[in-house]
Amino acid sequence: MSRPPVLGELVVLDDVGRPRRGRAYPAAGGTSALLLPAVLLLGSLLLWPVLRTLHASVTTDGRWVGTTHFRDAFATPGAGAAVGRTLLWAVLVPAVVTTLGYLLATASRRTAEGGLVRLILVLPIALPLVVTAVTFRLLLDPAPTRGLVARVLGAVWPGPVDTVPLPLGPGLVTVSLMAAFVWAWVGLAVVMFRAALEAVPPSLADAVRAFGGNRRDVLWDAQWRPLLLRTVAVVFALVAIGANRSFDLILTMAPGSVRDEAAVLAVRVWQTSGGTTTGPGAALGVIWLAAVAAGMSVAALFIRQAWPPPRPADPPEVDPTHPPSRRLRLVTAGAAIVWLVPLGVLVATSLHAPVDAAAHGWWSTPPSLDSYASVLTDPDLWRSLLFTLLLSTGVTVAVLGVALLAAYPLAWLTGPPAQLTGVFLTAAVVVPVQMIAGPVNEVLGAVYSSGTTHGLALVHVALGVPFAVLVLRNAFADLPAEQVRAARLGGRHWWGTLRELARHNRSAVVALGVLQFVGVWNDLVVGLLFNAAETAPLGMFLYGQARHFVANSGVLAAGSVLASILPVLLVVAARRHLVTGLVSRGIR
Repeated sequence: MSRPPVLGELVVLDDVGRPRRGRAYPAAGGTSALLLPAVLLLGSLLLWPVLRTLHASVTTDGRWVGTTHFRDAFATPGAGAAVGRTLLWAVLVPAVVTTLGYLLATASRRTAEGGLVRLILVLPIALPLVVTAVTFRLLLDPAPTRGLVARVLGAVWPGPVDTVPLPLGPGLVTVSLMAAFVWAWVGLAVVMFRAALEAVPPSLADAVRAFGGNRRDVLWDAQWRPLLLRTVAVVFALVAIGANRSFDLILTMAPGSVRDEAAVLAVRVWQTSGGTTTGPGAALGVIWLAAVAAGMSVAALFIRQAWPPPRPADPPEVDPTHPPSRRLRLVTAGAAIVWLVPLGVLVATSLHAPVDAAAHGWWSTPPSLDSYASVLTDPDLWRSLLFTLLLSTGVTVAVLGVALLAAYPLAWLTGPPAQLTGVFLTAAVVVPVQMIAGPVNEVLGAVYSSGTTHGLALVHVALGVPFAVLVLRNAFADLPAEQVRAARLGGRHWWGTLRELARHNRSAVVALGVLQFVGVWNDLVVGLLFNAAETAPLGMFLYGQARHFVANSGVLAAGSVLASILPVLLVVAARRHLVTGLVSRGIR
């Protein structure tokens, strides 16, 4: 009676030992077929365009010119300052977000209002950067009759009114842009640090104290070294990737008169080459890619295994530490109020008639729904919403399908092949789209897709696949052996096993789906570079309204509120999956 289960168990254990091709693992031909969609997309729309840009940066009409294009690029006025601002965005902004995220996560632990504070801080993550730009431009309007900050500064400033500093003036525009980005991204850092703090076993702190450790030793040896240092690296890397794509924010929030004073390499490359391939634009793109890759390599040194470690089967230990002090709780409550002010300004402006919003502050005139009536009767908005919904849905389904197929065979790699795959996928994630816009348009033109809807969708899919494959590959590889064994028993073929493994990694799949959908929904730069003439993604629609900012401020605020409803609902509903799916057994 007991012999068949024993023999079956021996066979199964052998099947889930060292990675090998078993009855549930695709053969060589099947592996090639699974990887083919991802290889074609990444090779044609990422790898070849990068190589083409590298070639264009050192050649002219096929003739080697060395560093000529680099010298010409730096010789243009403002290029050096743009490089410096890019470095600030790549280093200072992630550092500020990481520090604030850790402090707010620590201060909001084990408090009655902690959940509400974290929810408020998370809301800006879901907003399109175009909407964030609109929100802060309304908040920082230099006219005291319209801008809340200008009105407050005018009331408390000791000098003459004409000496009041302008947040969107040449001297402070970069600081204001960075502040808007920090406002939008701190919530991500808070929820990730909160998850890390909850995963730290309290027994580690007891062990450090037992050996005579003081408070500093407990912080370093019981929190930072085992877990939080890696969390810092993950948060820093994710925020650096986001800061690398701050193009939408700068283009919409910085007034045209000071855009050059706020420009980073993303804007300079776009201004230099647009959607074409030019020598100076390619040179700036290569410098940009090298800087981003170097920063990501440093962060990757601290991300050497899945974070947090797999949860133990035993019940979690009770954390004996006391809740934060009253002072820290007041700080978190104050932070939540500050984070609500920009959203309040956006909503209040949208609740005024277009003429009143353009001429007066939201506090000066009675509320009205005229701006919503104006934008809701605009057929262009409905066409844009429908197109963006279909585009986001289609791209999300395609990215998940391609990523699941590619992640399954890649999860079984070990040693140098696995490390090289991870390096390639990480590099593909951080490739700036402005850098490769020209070569990508050349590829799309070769297959008659340039300037078409399916060409735009292909670019979105190619940009989303690397991160999705990276997360799913690591999630599959980190599954416990028991779940892999059950998946192999439950599926007669590799596709049955893949389906079971995807079910076990539901959080990762849901997180990637939500992020991909929200990313396409919120996009501006890809639509700006590859948009078809007959379509207008939502980001392009809002950007077009923002070109006449003051006159359209009421209608623009109403459109921004409407554009933010769906991504906010998705992120709030899936916020637990976002942390669990992307961080736990996700990023290595």
